[in-house]
Amino acid sequence: MAGGRPRRRDPDRREPLISHPPVPQTPADRSRSRSEDILKLHRLVHSGGSAALLEWLTARLGGWTGVVDADGAAGPELAVRGAAELRARGVRSAVLHGERSAALLFALDGSRALAAVLDLPHHPGASALLADATAVLALALRAEEAERREERAELAESRAREAVLHLLMNGRLSTAHQIAEALCPSLPEPMRMYVVECRAGERGEVARLCEELTGGRAWTVRCPVYVRHLIVLVPGDLAATSAEHDPLAEALAAVARDCTVGVSAELRLREAPAAYTQAFHALAVARGRDGRHARFGPGPELELAAHTAGTGWAEALLAPLHAYVPRRPQDPGAQELRATAHAWLNFCSHATRLLKIHRNTLATRLRLIESVLCLDLARLPEQAALSLALRLTPGGAGVSPGGGAGDSRGGAPGAPADLDGVLRHPDLAAWARAHLAPLTRRDAPPGARDTLRAWLRHDAHLVPAAAALGISVPGTRKRLTRIEALLERSLLRSPSARYDLWLAHRAEELAGFTA
Repeated sequence: MAGGRPRRRDPDRREPLISHPPVPQTPADRSRSRSEDILKLHRLVHSGGSAALLEWLTARLGGWTGVVDADGAAGPELAVRGAAELRARGVRSAVLHGERSAALLFALDGSRALAAVLDLPHHPGASALLADATAVLALALRAEEAERREERAELAESRAREAVLHLLMNGRLSTAHQIAEALCPSLPEPMRMYVVECRAGERGEVARLCEELTGGRAWTVRCPVYVRHLIVLVPGDLAATSAEHDPLAEALAAVARDCTVGVSAELRLREAPAAYTQAFHALAVARGRDGRHARFGPGPELELAAHTAGTGWAEALLAPLHAYVPRRPQDPGAQELRATAHAWLNFCSHATRLLKIHRNTLATRLRLIESVLCLDLARLPEQAALSLALRLTPGGAGVSPGGGAGDSRGGAPGAPADLDGVLRHPDLAAWARAHLAPLTRRDAPPGARDTLRAWLRHDAHLVPAAAALGISVPGTRKRLTRIEALLERSLLRSPSARYDLWLAHRAEELAGFTA
């Protein structure tokens, strides 16, 4: 009655658990509300994807809302049963009633459906809202699946490029070429290797810049060991001939303030391990330069100096490894153990990233290598011997493609029986003097030679070397950093020149040139 007293609320009356907004009374109001809901659905998908849309529908309608699959995806029993009925009957929408609830289903694609399981009586506008959400959700799901497929494709290409790099480092050129041809471009021959150090999030931009500056001819791969490194193989005819003016290195260094570039000499693809080591050493020099890029300085190469005297010794040292046959089919074979040794000598504990194995697996393989070769790999002299032997037998002398033993007769007749016999050769003595000559220059830091000897004598460990020198660990590190710039070689980061330096010092001792 107009003007009457308002009716009191009955305290015993129960309110519904879900309060629904009032239904618009006029067609115009209903149309406006539906338009607002559709706009809201689009905004949700744009900002948060399908998950945000489903979350909002659940809050708006109450009960349970989600995507179900007739093939057995998780969800309320009523919704899953309804999805199976939807597919069996070949219809696009359906309502399945239970005792106290109803499942509203709208087909998406395949066997999937958008389902809402709501208590009765349910929201009066639920059917229209779910129908509008179905079209938006279907587009969102397709876009998310396409994005996931693209991510998987990018990951697959990245892993394939890592595999090519791994094959190059192990002398498997034919297989590396086959995989690289499918990825594009072809592997350059000859080439210079660039190692670019930048923030992990900038490697994509650096790769795009390399492609642009080289006309798509540069072959790039993200370093599997160092997350801040990008490895680039540039055709020899595109790389600058002058170390002082390298437009590509300058452009890459200009990408960001902390971007540095190391460049190798021009080498053949079969020399990829040496090219990487050279570029890595040049990177250590580039960190201390204003231009933030450097090319590997000319200098004597150990492999060339030791080839005549050391190849027979190296084959004899590695013969037990090359002849090794695992007891079980699932155990690593000779080629795999050789690759493990090479990766560990170059990257220490980071070799697990390159080999894609657990650190316990790496430790087990190293113990097996020690047992087969009768070496103690905790000692720098034996690490240096194994490193030299691996470099003098690229690809694994005497190893058949199947990983078994081939002709491993122990090298040429008259080959030196031990490493000292190799290092006594005149070629090695000359190499050692040239390799260590920068330590005696006028611009050499005071005590450089003594610092280096102490570090090498203590198996390249900083703490005992600092104690022997009577200085702090940071002080020892600073001295070695200055020696890095002097020698133009990396010492503190792997791959390190510590093996070559130990061999050079030992060759000098045997030749009687120690100062």
